[in-house]
Amino acid sequence: MKLDVVNIDSAKAGSIDLADEIFGLEPRKDILHRMVVYQLAKRQAGTHKSKPRNEVRMTSKKMYKQKGTGGARHGNKAAPQFRGGGTAHGPRPRSHAIGLQKKVRKLALKHALSAKKAANELIILDSAALTEMKTAMLVERFAKLGLKSALIVDAAVDNNFGAAARNIPNIDVLPAIGANVYDILRREKLVLTKAAVASLEARLK
Repeated sequence: MKLDVVNIDSAKAGSIDLADEIFGLEPRKDILHRMVVYQLAKRQAGTHKSKPRNEVRMTSKKMYKQKGTGGARHGNKAAPQFRGGGTAHGPRPRSHAIGLQKKVRKLALKHALSAKKAANELIILDSAALTEMKTAMLVERFAKLGLKSALIVDAAVDNNFGAAARNIPNIDVLPAIGANVYDILRREKLVLTKAAVASLEARLK
C-alpha cells in the first residue's frame, strides 16, 4: 500500500510503499491486550516489602502473666495484632513478569502498526532532524503537522531533534529498535520516518 510522505514543515515529500503484512493487518484487540499486560507487568519493580514479626525489633518478654487478667494470652509484642508489630502475610520482593511467546510479541507489534494505519493515525516523515536545538521551533512545526500527542520513531534519533522534543508534553521520541506496542497505543499519532519504516520492516519480516 502507498502512503504520502511529508517533511517536518508539513509539505508533501513523495510517497512510500508499506508492507501489507505489517501495516495492512486487521487489528486484533486480544493480541494487543496481551502484549500491553505483558509490558506493564514486566516493568513493575517488585520491590515492595513489609517486615514480618521476625524482622521487627520488639521485646520478646511476656507482657503480663498467663492467667488471672481476664485478657487473652500474649507473649511476644512483635505479633501482628499489636501496634508496631510485624505484618502477617505482607508483600515480599518478587518479579511480576509473565511469559509471552516471541512470535506473539512480534505479531502484536505488527497489529499495533496496522491499528494506527487503519485509524488514519500514521504519519510518515521524510526525516526527523534539526540543525538547531530549538524547542519553540519544533513546537511550531508540530502544530503544522497537527501533533498534540504523538510517538515519533526514527532509525536513530537525531541529537538536536531528541533534545528539542524532550520537554514537549505528550511527545515521545524513540529509536526504531525501541518501538513497542504500549508506547504506540498510548499516544494519539504515530510518526515514522522513512528510515524507521525500513528498519521496522526489516525487523518484522
